[in-house]
Amino acid sequence: MNTFFQGTLAALLVGLGLVLSGWGIGEGLQQFRTGDRSVTIKGLAERSVDSDYATWSLTFRRAGDDFGDVQRSLAADRARVANFLQSSGFSEQEVEVRPLQVQDVFAREYAPGNHPFRYTGSGQVIVKSPRVALVETAALAVDPLVEAGIELEGGSGPRYQLRGFNDIKPALLADATRNARQQAIDFAAEAGAELGALKEANQGVIRITGDDGSDWDDGSSRTKRLRVVSTFIYALR
Repeated sequence: MNTFFQGTLAALLVGLGLVLSGWGIGEGLQQFRTGDRSVTIKGLAERSVDSDYATWSLTFRRAGDDFGDVQRSLAADRARVANFLQSSGFSEQEVEVRPLQVQDVFAREYAPGNHPFRYTGSGQVIVKSPRVALVETAALAVDPLVEAGIELEGGSGPRYQLRGFNDIKPALLADATRNARQQAIDFAAEAGAELGALKEANQGVIRITGDDGSDWDDGSSRTKRLRVVSTFIYALR
């Protein structure tokens, strides 16, 4: 083999090596960039759920100048309230009767000198029941108590709770996950890519509000609005 031929062959081999090396480097960079691509998606889920427990405190007050009269009036009011609840369909286990309280206003250290009555007292009957529909119906039918002269304290409406929240939570989070994945699929298609594996997930905080449009749940709304925004990071191929 002559010298010219050997030199030419060596030059060709070196050139081919550089080409292959450059192709490998370029391919590696392309894979790195592709593997590093990802998309962050927020999945939204909302549900309206009926409360499963209710607490209803009926507080009533009396005032007068005779201790015995105030106490007897409160006892009569308590009996009327208990009878009303019984006739409304509540069982003894659902009704809690609290002891009466009567105070001597003039015996207080900072008692006002112009108070119209010496004694003030209050009583309370509490309903605790999972029968939220019955509680709501009874709360809208207290007119007979008012007509009987019972002074119900303002804000004595029922307070509704969602005690089965943990039973609803998985389904709500699943809705948010499906919502996010569909968004990610649509985004990948628009970007000319394929959706890869889930890299990171944050379920977010589930907010419970009333159905009246308020930003918090004060317990007055029987229907609860559940909302969660979960964050997911998907790889793109």
